[in-house]
Amino acid sequence: MPVVVLIGPPGSGKSTTGEFLAERLGVGFRDTDADVEQVAGKPIGDIFVEDGEEAFRALEAAAVAKALAEHEGVLALGGGSILDAATRELLAGHTVVYLKVGLDQAVKRVGLASARPLLVLNPRSQLRKLMEERRPLYEGLAVLTVATDDLEADVVADQIKAELQPEAE
Repeated sequence: MPVVVLIGPPGSGKSTTGEFLAERLGVGFRDTDADVEQVAGKPIGDIFVEDGEEAFRALEAAAVAKALAEHEGVLALGGGSILDAATRELLAGHTVVYLKVGLDQAVKRVGLASARPLLVLNPRSQLRKLMEERRPLYEGLAVLTVATDDLEADVVADQIKAELQPEAE
């Protein structure tokens, strides 16, 4: 069972923060997006284009279930993984941290010309829509919410560690 599961929209800093947090907690880091790419043998963008979003979501749900069952460190989930009802059920009882980010910061971090398949047409508008649709799910799953705007990932990791291990301070 992971010690911490990080959720949030694209650009919230799940991967970067996760690596710092894992280092601070002395555990391993795992990213389900990387797991999906490894299983599929191709980048997520290619999975979307060649196989479709439905195929990607199925791979993602399987990767999340496997990682939740076997990973004991810090786990970062893909931004849309929480759309799957079975995934949300699996997250119950886990220490889920929602990395909250504002639209402007997310846009800067994601980069509008990036290989993010759901942000191809009118990326800023698409990202806003994704963030608004998913926010209630992120908030409902989280035991802790951390605003990441204007913060470096290592500072966010320190905040999470302090919140989750107050007795260690």
